[in-house]
Amino acid sequence: MVFKCQEDSFLRQFTTTIVSCEEAKLKLPSSSGDSEPVELEGFNVVCDDTILFPEGGGQPCDYGTINGFPVRSVVRNGKEAVHFVETFKAFEIGSEARQILDWERRLDHMQQHSGQHLITELFDKEFSYDTTSWWLGSETSYIELNTKHVITRESLDVIENMANNIIREGRPVSVALIDEKSLHQLQGVRAPRGLPKDVEGPVRVIRIEGQRDNMCCGTHVNNLSQLQCVKLLYEEKNKNSVNVHFVVGQRVPKILGQCFEREQQVTLALKGGPPQHVELIQKLQNNLKATKKNFQKLLKDLAIIEAEKLESLPKPLPKYYSLHRKDGIEPDFINTFLRNVSVEGILLFFLTVSEPSVGRQPGKGHMVLKGDPELVEEFGPKFIEILDGKGNGKEGMYQGKINDSDKVRVCEGLLEKHFAPPDTTDIKSAPAQGS
Repeated sequence: MVFKCQEDSFLRQFTTTIVSCEEAKLKLPSSSGDSEPVELEGFNVVCDDTILFPEGGGQPCDYGTINGFPVRSVVRNGKEAVHFVETFKAFEIGSEARQILDWERRLDHMQQHSGQHLITELFDKEFSYDTTSWWLGSETSYIELNTKHVITRESLDVIENMANNIIREGRPVSVALIDEKSLHQLQGVRAPRGLPKDVEGPVRVIRIEGQRDNMCCGTHVNNLSQLQCVKLLYEEKNKNSVNVHFVVGQRVPKILGQCFEREQQVTLALKGGPPQHVELIQKLQNNLKATKKNFQKLLKDLAIIEAEKLESLPKPLPKYYSLHRKDGIEPDFINTFLRNVSVEGILLFFLTVSEPSVGRQPGKGHMVLKGDPELVEEFGPKFIEILDGKGNGKEGMYQGKINDSDKVRVCEGLLEKHFAPPDTTDIKSAPAQGS
């Protein structure tokens, strides 16, 4: 079936009839993208016809309203378009359904989809690269080309210039409906995926003047001048194909504005204009490399000093020794310290390094237990659980990553309890460092 939205992609309001209405739920991704999906309650509504495009052909569905209630999803089911309407009240079957389209979303999708057809045809004509699939994203889109060759910036510019020249010509875009009995007319028509298995009724063909016809179910502009312009952003190499990312129409000035805003922020941070950005960043990288090298040397010196401090402690030495740093020192500090400790009699070393805690966010870091194998086996798993980490150990060494360095004192309390004789409170451990 060809829906009203496919007959007239520019129709923004439409009145039809409710055919069915069934209670339903819909899960949508959270706005932040990193939490649980949001579950909406509403109804799956089928109308006699619709101006709201159901998802398909690489194009997302339209949004809008039915009788003033928001439509959150539209999917095709054979001859029907099923609208999920967020409402607590069912619609009466046979009643009027006033549909209003989210026009800005529709226009954006038409521009990206028609632009994709244009770009696809030009890559085929110019380089013989066939488009095997495409994706219309919320910010950028891409086509997948069946080539293993690297597509250079120069090649992208060739296609981009050709596309924009054609757009300026204002070539018309039309839709033809081919009856099932006349499918022989589709010979030579582009159809990368073939006809859908559940297709019923006439086949829809998009015709752009001067280009090969395309079978397509999506919504399109009626003149290429409505695309405004095309910008090919970059190519992305896959194992057996190349994705070419692009934006069309209203997205071009939007992404230009975003790039310019970032450029202003970078200019402020680097204290130099765009022509100097590469040079200034390279200078920063060189300085960072030199600073890291000096830091590694200081780190080694500090660890050796800590080892010497331990050896200078008055005898007898404590049964365990704990050393903790919260200034972001790397795990190499622990390794260097252990390599330079030569004292005897200490049964267990409890060492951690971590980033400092920020507000309610505890510091993350690294933990090492080294010493008597039985003690390491006993306390290692306990400490890694208390410090909210993951680790493992063998042969008198247990180490792992930790996510809550603020609980170090809890671990030390367990050691004090274990090593302190009854009625004795003068067992010493080394004072915590860097906390």
